[in-house]
Amino acid sequence: MKYVKLLPFLCLVGLFSCNSVKHSSTKSFTDENIQFAQKQIGLQLKNIDRQGELLNPVTVKPDSTVFYCDYTDWRSGFFPGSVWLLYELTGDKSYIPMARRLTSLVEEAKNLTWHHDVGFIIMTSYGNQLRLTADTTCKSIIVQAARSLMTRFRPKAGIIQSWNADAGWQAERGWKCPVIIDNMMNLALLFEATHLTGDSSFYKVAVSHADRTLKEHFHPDGACYHVVDYDPVTGEVRSRQTAQGYSDDSVWSRGQAWAIYGFAHCYKETGDRRYLEQALKTFRAIRDHKNMPSDKVPYWDFDAPGIPNEPRDASAAACIASALYYISTIDVKNPQIYREYADSIMTSLASPAYRAALGTNHDFLLMHSVGSIPHHAEINVPLNYADYYFLEALARRKALEKGTSSK
Repeated sequence: MKYVKLLPFLCLVGLFSCNSVKHSSTKSFTDENIQFAQKQIGLQLKNIDRQGELLNPVTVKPDSTVFYCDYTDWRSGFFPGSVWLLYELTGDKSYIPMARRLTSLVEEAKNLTWHHDVGFIIMTSYGNQLRLTADTTCKSIIVQAARSLMTRFRPKAGIIQSWNADAGWQAERGWKCPVIIDNMMNLALLFEATHLTGDSSFYKVAVSHADRTLKEHFHPDGACYHVVDYDPVTGEVRSRQTAQGYSDDSVWSRGQAWAIYGFAHCYKETGDRRYLEQALKTFRAIRDHKNMPSDKVPYWDFDAPGIPNEPRDASAAACIASALYYISTIDVKNPQIYREYADSIMTSLASPAYRAALGTNHDFLLMHSVGSIPHHAEINVPLNYADYYFLEALARRKALEKGTSSK
């Protein structure tokens, strides 16, 4: 997609200029990280502009070039969402034109019916655009995306099927109707469609999925399985396995992050305390796990055999931090516990151990994330969703510091 270069205009308004960042010897942790993000993502945007084409960065490939995705990739909403979050964090309206253009790249995802991640794609992009600008043109896109997601609802099992299992490596596993814990994050799309339309069918499907997941997806200690495969005809559970964790019974770190975040959001939308209790139980399971590192940035799997020499997953840590700030604002006892734990995670992520030096890391914010070790994919690399949740956590931390709230 060719477009008119924006760089001269954006330099004038300060989007890519280091001069636009106010320097202070007394700036807070939050302000310092916001200012770093402005500079680093500014370099990323400048590189996109140089290429004369709207591009959507995801990660770094083995050949040390940036991988750019199209709208069908489950991660396609995160970079547009990061630019929207920069607007929220700074109040600088010069981010809006580029955020809109990047968001437009994923509009066609509203019609995706062959995978479940339309919620990730649309809510991080158009969801933020609607939240931050009250742009009513977003509403029809969000609602259509929710309708697409609803096509994956399997009434007998009461769940939204995550992956198709008639081809590829999913078929090789022998699954019929696999549901992954990640799918809890896509329910936000259905709740938003409920608010926008008043149509309770979206809400009912979201609650059905959450209830069945609550029943089937967890170990007694609160940690979750990655994949539960259902029989779509009888609705019975066929197996509990993993796709991206070390083993079927292991504690895959990012899966725990999805569970904490997803069930906390379900509680906020429904008021059903079972969901909040599960989010907190999963958090306690990883907080108290013997293999949680002292810096609170987890290994890619808590049961990986090579600990302490296993890769860390900054994306899991960033998502957990954002979820915990969120939890600290809802109806929970001792909210400071969750905020302080999130603060500890963020301190680690903002350190040189995880936050890239300016102009390095192909201009992504965070280093040391993991996509899927079993698939030998994206190991110890930057990932756009790690950056997104880091920025979202910053926005929530900033709101808490101001005594306001960030959704």
